[in-house]
Amino acid sequence: MYINKALIYGNITRDPEMKALPSGISVTSFGVATNRTWKDKNGVKQESVNFHNVVAFGKQAELIHQYLKKGSGIFVEGRIQTRSWDDKEGKKQYRTEIVVENFQFGPKSGGASSEYSGGASAGAKGKPAATQPAQELDTIEYPEEDINPDDIPF
Repeated sequence: MYINKALIYGNITRDPEMKALPSGISVTSFGVATNRTWKDKNGVKQESVNFHNVVAFGKQAELIHQYLKKGSGIFVEGRIQTRSWDDKEGKKQYRTEIVVENFQFGPKSGGASSEYSGGASAGAKGKPAATQPAQELDTIEYPEEDINPDDIPF
């Protein structure tokens, strides 16, 4: 068995662009930038940036186009695919991209994030938090007294 899986977290490099296939299915394409930092053998911090082409279909495409823009953080889980076509001069062109299978919105100003998993198994978990009403988080108040281990019933 072979595995084709890509997991990336980064920032969107251009506003997601949505189109439709002749069948009516929505397609959104966008770029994601990821970076890597390390120290070279002299101890100097180095950084490199990679740019990834990403494409989403169906409901995922619509959600990404609606809620994300350039600079937004996104976690993408998908598969790597290379397409080929002939350009106007007849020269073969290639494009390698990540096809979204699942994604998570990056943190917003409040630090909350939501998840969307595509496919038939999405269920209730598949609805993004952006479509649900905002609610305050309950805070846990810990007792000030010390807990005696003998009081724990297990």
